Parts: sequence; structure tokens; C-alpha cells
Amino acid sequence: MPAEARAVDTSKPTRTIGGGTAASCTSAAVVKAVAAGGVITFDCGPEPVTIKMTATAKVRNANGPRVVLDGGGKVTLSGQGQRRILYMNTCDGAQGWTTSHCQNQDHPQLTVQNLTFADGNSTGERTEGGGGGAVFVRGGRFKVVNSRFVRNRCERTGPDLGGAAIRVLSQYENRPVYVVGSTFDGGVCANGGALSSIGVSWVVLNSVLRDNRAVGAGANPARAGTPGGGSGGAIYCDGNEFTVRIAGTIIEGNKANEGGGAVFFVSNNRTGTMRIENSALRRNPSDGFETRGYPGIFFLGARNPTVTNSKLS
Repeated sequence: MPAEARAVDTSKPTRTIGGGTAASCTSAAVVKAVAAGGVITFDCGPEPVTIKMTATAKVRNANGPRVVLDGGGKVTLSGQGQRRILYMNTCDGAQGWTTSHCQNQDHPQLTVQNLTFADGNSTGERTEGGGGGAVFVRGGRFKVVNSRFVRNRCERTGPDLGGAAIRVLSQYENRPVYVVGSTFDGGVCANGGALSSIGVSWVVLNSVLRDNRAVGAGANPARAGTPGGGSGGAIYCDGNEFTVRIAGTIIEGNKANEGGGAVFFVSNNRTGTMRIENSALRRNPSDGFETRGYPGIFFLGARNPTVTNSKLS
């Protein structure tokens, strides 16, 4: 496990949401804490709690530079099927510009850990092209550790938007987004039923992506007479130079109406690479197209994916 992929120490938090009871853990408290930044924990009492978000929590770019949201394994943030849950965008002037090169800056560094994101829905949110039913990130750095994403949604059609759970655009110096020890279940979007990105590298470790769906139609670019989309049942990656590493991970039961029931990977300039290690990809139908010899995967890159100690079926 690379050091930068590990959970952040939150034993000395900057701020705590809640005052020891479930009732004290509110949507407004989450929104306020995320805007203030720093290391954030929860004190919602001894039992698991679901916080029904009535507004999207948004990172303020000048606050941090580190923003950590740690649910302690007992907190669920619910979008109630009505809204995106968490948003960070270094190029969104409404959240404050902090450098002259918003698309490539090392902060904020956002980490979510020990937390569940449920029933997020970014349908209708078209800033930066939309997507990211639970979490949308552009710029800075982003990491997910020991977290769950369930029943998240985004637009059902469109040629390039995606990420029912997570959508990421541009990371500092193309450093990877780490997804570690996390599960993604029941996500639905035009593309990328769990994860989606453009020009972003990923390292997915010891995780499970199950029963997610890419439900668009017409692929990308959209065929004539179609709305587009339908690729990457679990993971959708597009752009130029980027990499994907999947290790110790199960990707199963996902589906794409078009290409890549498990993973859709297109490096437009054919420089991108993908590695699959100690993993199982199974029962991920691609109703339209996939790369021969790689069940559940559609891949265009520098060379065929490297598959080690793994089973694709």
C-alpha cells in the first residue's frame, strides 16, 4: 500500500460535526464544516446515523489545504435521491480561485474515509459537463479510503458525462486518484456506473465494484439519432495520457449498454496504459462492443492491458 494511499490520521481533528447525538448531526453542519475545511470527524452518538443532505456540501478552495471527511464507519450521507452530496472544483469561481492555474494546482487535497455515500443524484447538474452523482471533483487531489457508495445516480444519457458515484476531472500533475478498500454498488449513469473521469489516472486497490450500470445509448461520439453514452458499466475513463491500475479488486455484475461492461478505457492519443493485478472481473456484459480477449473491457491505449494473477470472465 503506497503511503499516500493510506487513511489520514484524524485523531486530532480540526472540527467535529455533532455534539454526541444523532439529532445534532445535520446537513447544515456538514455543509458548514466542509466549507471551513481541515480535518473533520463526526460525533453523532454510539449508533450508526444517516444524515439527509438538504444541500450539497462544497469545498472552499482557500480553506485547507487539506480537507478530510472521516465518518468513523458509522455515518451515511444521503442525497435522498435528489442531489449531489459533495463537490470540489478548483476552477469554480464561486468557490474562490486560489491560483492562476486552477486546472493544475496541488490543493485542496480532499480525502473521504470511513464514510457511506447513498442515493446521491446529480441529474440536471451540468457544470463541467455533469456527472458525479455522489461526489464531483475537479483539480487538486482526491482520495477515497474504506468508504461505501450505494444507489447513486447521474444523467441517464449523454456521450461523455458519467460517474454515478464519482466524477473526477484533472488532478495535480496527473497524480492518481486512489480508491482503497471501498465498495460501489447499484450506481446508474449514462457512462461509468461507479467511476468516471477525463484525463485522470486511477489506482483502485482492494475494492469491490458490483451491480453498476451504464444506461446511455449511442456511445461516444453519439451515433446519429441517439443521445449517446452507455459505456463503462463500472469504470469509464477517457482522455489522452493517463493510467489505470486495478489490484486486489473484484468487479462483477456490472453492465454497459454499449462498450466495456466492467471498464471502458480510451486514450485518444494512444499513450494510456492499464494494469490488472490479483483481481477478478466477472459477469460484466458489454451489449455493444468490447476488446477481444478481455471480457468486460473496451480498451484503446498504448498496448494491451497487462493482466497478472487475475481472471477475466
